[in-house]
Amino acid sequence: MLETGTNDLGPIPIFPSPLRRAVRVLPLGPLSLCLTVCARRVAQSHPSMFRRLGKYENARFALDPTDFPFVINLAPHGGNPEVTVTRNPVPADARIAGPLAALLGLVHGAYDGDALFFSRDLVIEGDTSAALALRNAIDNAELDLAAEISALPKVFSLPIKRLIALAERHTGVRLSRPEALEW
Repeated sequence: MLETGTNDLGPIPIFPSPLRRAVRVLPLGPLSLCLTVCARRVAQSHPSMFRRLGKYENARFALDPTDFPFVINLAPHGGNPEVTVTRNPVPADARIAGPLAALLGLVHGAYDGDALFFSRDLVIEGDTSAALALRNAIDNAELDLAAEISALPKVFSLPIKRLIALAERHTGVRLSRPEALEW
């Protein structure tokens, strides 16, 4: 496992290169659909998150994992979010770039956004007020991506929890809130 900059939790892990290479051939349409479904599930369970965006509820955000060959484009649409994954950047109001592990860690509180920004592990371009509104909305929601994904029907939740724990152990990438790691 490669690592990039450091923070309070130590070096930021980089996903293994075989996984990063495999993503190059991944069809992005199904991934976009899956991420949109997950984002809408989050919107239903955390509606205040989208209200906190205020005047940025219709802004477009480019989340650019610098260690992967794609860009995640988020359009909150006032609480009816749409996520598209593209190979190349598309116009956005704000671009937030950094290793995928850091971007995921920001979502569920494993990393401090200010520390990542000042250590240059995270780059923000465009409307920084929009990026800050998104960050504050996500911080306030106290999201746990692993919990959101594992909120599927019970027949799927246990295997998904085990898969997430296995992925965290083998990659060092946080996929859940630090306090939620004890399942």
